[in-house]
Amino acid sequence: MGNQIVIIGTFILLLTGLLLGYVLAQLVLGYLSFNLLTFFGTFSLILIFGTLYYVLFWQLKRQQSTVVVREPFSQPISQSFHEELTENQDYLKNKLISRLSGDVAAADRLIEQARQNYPGMPENWYCERVLDDLDRDTR
Repeated sequence: MGNQIVIIGTFILLLTGLLLGYVLAQLVLGYLSFNLLTFFGTFSLILIFGTLYYVLFWQLKRQQSTVVVREPFSQPISQSFHEELTENQDYLKNKLISRLSGDVAAADRLIEQARQNYPGMPENWYCERVLDDLDRDTR
């Protein structure tokens, strides 16, 4: 429905613009006499053109801001959530390894030390903690 409104509105806007341009050109060139009829005709064309322009772009803006409905998850939420956490944990661990110039053993040692010092925390927390400690120590 929204696309049809945009297409029809664009077509009417184009026709109105062409007609308005023709009428104004005839007035400027002197082929059309300026009287009350041409004044109201030109004024109505300007109003129609402006209104259509406003409504058309309002409709386009409204279409762009509509919420996109996602397709239902093909996998259970807990599984996708777990995968996202794993990806985040891998990202943090890779960031830690790169901060340690590729020393994987040192990264594992620091994470294990954080696990011993702060038991019961989520896995991501340990990587974040070690990264924050490294940042603090380098300052």
